[in-house]
Amino acid sequence: MRMPSTERGRRWLVLCLVAAVTVFTATVPLLRGWFDVKVYYGTVDAWMHHGGHIYDFREPGTTYGFTYPPFAALSMLPMAFVGLYTTIAGALLLNLAAVSVVMWILFGPQLSRHGWFGWALAACALALFEPVRDTFSFGQVNLLLLALVLADAWLLSTGRGKRAGVGIGLAAAIKLTPAVFIGLLLLARRWRAAAVASGVAAAASLFAFWALPGASRFYWGHALWDTTRVGRLDYVSNQSLQGVLARLAAPGEPSRAAWELTVVAVLAVWGWRSHSALRTGDWYGAFALTGLTACLISPITWVHHLVWLLPSFAVLVRERRLRIAGVIYVVMCSSVVWLWFDDASGIDGFLGSNTYVWITLGLLLGLPAGQSRAVRLRLPQSRWATAATTPAPAPAAPASTPRECQPTVPDARTGVTFTGALGRVFNASGRAGASEPTGVTRPAAAKPQSSSERASS
Repeated sequence: MRMPSTERGRRWLVLCLVAAVTVFTATVPLLRGWFDVKVYYGTVDAWMHHGGHIYDFREPGTTYGFTYPPFAALSMLPMAFVGLYTTIAGALLLNLAAVSVVMWILFGPQLSRHGWFGWALAACALALFEPVRDTFSFGQVNLLLLALVLADAWLLSTGRGKRAGVGIGLAAAIKLTPAVFIGLLLLARRWRAAAVASGVAAAASLFAFWALPGASRFYWGHALWDTTRVGRLDYVSNQSLQGVLARLAAPGEPSRAAWELTVVAVLAVWGWRSHSALRTGDWYGAFALTGLTACLISPITWVHHLVWLLPSFAVLVRERRLRIAGVIYVVMCSSVVWLWFDDASGIDGFLGSNTYVWITLGLLLGLPAGQSRAVRLRLPQSRWATAATTPAPAPAAPASTPRECQPTVPDARTGVTFTGALGRVFNASGRAGASEPTGVTRPAAAKPQSSSERASS
């Protein structure tokens, strides 16, 4: 597919894509009805206006309530002073801001080369991506947490590491899963950033304990360890390793020992691969691998949590693995796992209902992190790499020798020009690369992840 070269042609293409995306999202996926943001709002309203306790609230007609740490409830306190529809609108605007930050950090230079056209194509592509559209439809916080974490990745990759850690710390205080990125900072020997992240998370939690002592004792002593408060482990939307084991064992309970062994194995692979990425100064690759690991080892990883795969797409695009990125993107737009909503038994159920887990595992094993020559030439970003590759001083040139022009270093983030998942990728010489079409239509499935089938998480 060749991109239009005129401004008018670009406008028409974007209008057609917007219309197609609108029809798709309005008719094919089941919308989530702002379920999670209603839980957040109901929790804060019951707490502030009716004397209720944070973890006692249940969304009417369901058994599901608030499952985040107490600091998350404190951060949502402004909801107590506005109505539900204002809260929904605010959640929508915050998610739009967060996804803009995420795309700017991951793809900003590539998209900006094409101005509004590149950003419009990216917006259409994201609107079809199931984890993103579900995050918007639920009113979830995933994109906000991803933006906070990637802000630290940007600081570290641009030599501003002394300021890093606050984003990861805040994200970990709101929801525990991002705490795995503190492990990445320790692995990278970024002691200052790790201390800042740990200190921010601890300070936020202690503040919540001071403000909400009863809720804090209940959460850390009971709710944290009770996964049934979040939802069924074998529910098809749970695309984590424990979800795979739970569907295999259903209707029985999955083996805890088996899950712990798989978690240890995944962490070993993550440590090995992240270490290799960090040695070459590839912070975005290391953060992408850590996001994949967080999804795999979490007891429950709903489909909308898989926005943590977005950094992996950035790495694939950077390394020109465009066909792989296109195939993964199409599969993750298709909602294919919901075909096994009612029955995940048999070989087809084992393979199909865990499709997103296999994708995440495949990326953890095969993501080309730390392999780019352009990344290897940017070694000052890594303390290890800087020490290992400091060149010996060259002999002084004769005084009569004219000064040579310094060679430029290719930039891994701008070496390719990305025009969105619906467009094509061009390298610096203008030669076209491979391209892939956007998502496919979603199969019909009975009550996929409806508000009555899962908890807020």
